[in-house]
Amino acid sequence: MKTHPEDFILILDFGSQYTQLIARRIRELGVYCEIKPFNIAIEEILTYRPQGIILSGGPSSVYDSDAPLPDPKILELNIPLLGICYGLQLLAHFLGGKVESAARREYGLAQLKIDQNEDLLKNVSQLTQVWMSHGDALHALPAGFQVLAETANSKFAAVANRERKLYGVQFHPEVAHTVEGKTILRNFAFEICGCKGTWTPESFVAATVAEIKEKVGKAHAICALSGGVDSAVAAALVQRAIGGQLTCVFVDTGLLRKGEAQSVKDTFDNYFQGNLVVVDAARLFLKRLSGVTHPEEKRKIIGNTFIEVFEKEAEKISGVEYLVQGTLYPDVIESVSTQGPSATIKTHHNVGGLPERMNLKLIEPLRELFKDEVRRVGQQLGIPDKILRRHPFPGPGLAVRILGEVTEERLNLLREVDWIFIEELRRRGWYDQVWQAFAVLLPVKTVGVMGDQRTYENVVGLRAVTSLDGMTADWARLPYDLLGAISNRIINEVRGVNRVVYDVSSKPPSTIEWE
Repeated sequence: MKTHPEDFILILDFGSQYTQLIARRIRELGVYCEIKPFNIAIEEILTYRPQGIILSGGPSSVYDSDAPLPDPKILELNIPLLGICYGLQLLAHFLGGKVESAARREYGLAQLKIDQNEDLLKNVSQLTQVWMSHGDALHALPAGFQVLAETANSKFAAVANRERKLYGVQFHPEVAHTVEGKTILRNFAFEICGCKGTWTPESFVAATVAEIKEKVGKAHAICALSGGVDSAVAAALVQRAIGGQLTCVFVDTGLLRKGEAQSVKDTFDNYFQGNLVVVDAARLFLKRLSGVTHPEEKRKIIGNTFIEVFEKEAEKISGVEYLVQGTLYPDVIESVSTQGPSATIKTHHNVGGLPERMNLKLIEPLRELFKDEVRRVGQQLGIPDKILRRHPFPGPGLAVRILGEVTEERLNLLREVDWIFIEELRRRGWYDQVWQAFAVLLPVKTVGVMGDQRTYENVVGLRAVTSLDGMTADWARLPYDLLGAISNRIINEVRGVNRVVYDVSSKPPSTIEWE
């Protein structure tokens, strides 16, 4: 059983697009939280010993026959509870209130008028901006509830039954558009739940190292090291716990960026004190990808081939019982709908599959963390900034940044383009200002003119985004002169490219990667 910090708030997911934002906001307060499915058993809830429970929003109506409903006994646990949007309507539905389709739906900004500046709304302005997103509304309060705040269209915008420690808001305090939303969530965590804000990178490292040490004992573990932030921090955490009982395996797939394989070898061979095995499997991966153009097929081939290569290396190491993976929360959320009624976006190669094939027990020390939290943990572990500040890089590598067939020629072309893009971002101080930046080779050729000759060559797309955790992202507003300089260098220095385009789409509706 995982040991949880003293400060712990449980979030139940009813399918809201904002559920992960609730978790982020709570963690920013120094309070640990986890998202679990709405139908989690009461017995399991009690094992977590939460100081508070938050019911997320969701797209359903509580009166629908197939509406997601938690066990009603959740209201009898004497644990402070906050219902957000759909979560508020659930409270009313269970306790005898009245929820109906709203006469006027509310989507967007609204002015919240505070009636009671206590506990939940302590230190919130008398009139404050909030974000609404609901088609149903509370029309009659359950017995024992009071109105804390209202909007023009919602007279029950914030309510409470203080005796039973039950609170509800019709708006979304977790989104940035709710100006004082963080204050409201802080009030719930500290004023109502009694949390102290003790969850820090230091406390996370101490607790996780102790847990891994106890779990692994005298056994051995292996880790697939990619050279990225996630696997590096995961490996460092496990190494701190079990030292030389960990062996890291770096598989050079041939799908890495320019100079990356050598850089990983040089950096990590020293960091992991010689317990690093390097495997050159570039030819094998390229052979398996020959003629393949569909992105999901590419991912599956790369994932399966990686497992095959990794298995062979693992068999050479005696006493291995555990596999370390740098899985993060966004990986889990996007790959499988484990936390609530949400859709699979795309397959992440490091989520699932490997332990079943290899009959190893899994260690995923970062599974509940977002990327920025991982970087803070890495700083605490003393991992160099040049590793921690690296942009995210997909497991399938450049294969999913080449639209169409992956060939050695196309890989080499994209490597050169990507190198120039990143080099210019670093040189002009923009690399650390964006979350992720990369180039994409399109399956398109266009007419151009170079000198006095007509050309018919490749198009490359540049992508740079800003984000906090990769769950949502916006395109980076790079200066025109920077984009111009990058385009000029690429077209002049990379033979085979005569056109450069810049991606100005956000996530959602687009994903960050193109495949």
